[in-house]
Amino acid sequence: MRLLYIADGRSPIALNWIDYFIHSGHEVHLASTFPCQPPPGLASMVVIPVALSEIYTQSEGRVLGHRRLIHRMVPVGLRTRVRQVVAPLSFPRAVSALQGLIERIRPDLIHAMRIPYEGMIASMAMKRVSDRDGNLRKTALLISVWGNDFTLHAKSTPIMSYYTRQALQNCDALQTDCQRDQHLSITWGFDDTKPRIVLPGGGGVQMDIFYPANDELDTDEKQLQADSMPVTIINPRGFRAYVRNDTFFRVIPFVIDKFPNVHFVCPGMRGEKQAQLWASEMEIGDRVELLPPQTRQQMAELFRRSQISLSITTHDGTPNTLLEAMACGCFPIAGDIESLREWIRHGENGLLVDPGDPTALAEAILSAISQPKLQKQARERNLELVKERAEYRKCMHTAEEFYAQLISNKLDML
Repeated sequence: MRLLYIADGRSPIALNWIDYFIHSGHEVHLASTFPCQPPPGLASMVVIPVALSEIYTQSEGRVLGHRRLIHRMVPVGLRTRVRQVVAPLSFPRAVSALQGLIERIRPDLIHAMRIPYEGMIASMAMKRVSDRDGNLRKTALLISVWGNDFTLHAKSTPIMSYYTRQALQNCDALQTDCQRDQHLSITWGFDDTKPRIVLPGGGGVQMDIFYPANDELDTDEKQLQADSMPVTIINPRGFRAYVRNDTFFRVIPFVIDKFPNVHFVCPGMRGEKQAQLWASEMEIGDRVELLPPQTRQQMAELFRRSQISLSITTHDGTPNTLLEAMACGCFPIAGDIESLREWIRHGENGLLVDPGDPTALAEAILSAISQPKLQKQARERNLELVKERAEYRKCMHTAEEFYAQLISNKLDML
């Protein structure tokens, strides 16, 4: 298959998909919406900036020069809002560039990895291409829906609503990471007679990287040592508009007061002015480790060191960090939202809380620390869940078959 991905080429989610299809012998091209280093084995790569992405560096998405400080000082919600407003201004140039790329590569299938803004420009470019060159009508367009495409971005402005509907009407198929978004896609204009599939957004969990630590203490020993053993709690979600870090930081002093041996680890928060301010104001800097973005291997080690993982969000699909934490044996505590109920049964294999309620979160953390047997039960159940529903090679094999069927369907229609 000749495949063209339209994605943020820095994203581990996109790279998981791209890497699999390169190593499976397919011809893979990438149109990256952010500057990045080309993944090894690509047939070609071009950068097509969208929504201010051209000001980002290649390595970590940090803005160039003096703009980096400004970027870090601007609240994350405002950053998201600015991009939502200015993104459509970048569409004409991006669509023109993408149209030319499609006409040159002539892929069998295009996979746009999220609706804003890759799916939006892909749908417009494909419509132009199909109108201009009938031979390219056989190219299938698949769009992935990421966790907050509908619940956060689609409703943010009238123009974002318009482009979301247009993308869903013009694509040939849809991949979501939760059943909830399958249902929401219909309300946003997707034709439910077209092919759809539910797969983890990152393509699944690579269980040779994300696996549990050896556990030499039995449950009774853990119960006896619960008050003295070090406890590490990881918040892997960084700073995003839909992550309730205000709730998270507010509970830390209360948890430390009850269990002085607790240590909090926060990847992706180093340099965030608000996180540093909260840690200073609450005098918890010695108990909270603000880390820079981590590699996948580093994240796996952090998960294995941690007993509890937090995902306190108001919008989400199925977070990759949630599945990776579960695969490593962390006890999950997450926001009580519809998509996460597809994975977590409250009180059985994790706990769900109101993301805006610090008291509920604190009680959940204390409950998890105090119940080693619940942690053990959840660990065993979650490992089976990930193996059954989210193992990387199994999911990618399913995706490969889905690609082939989409291409076949497109040819049959001509």
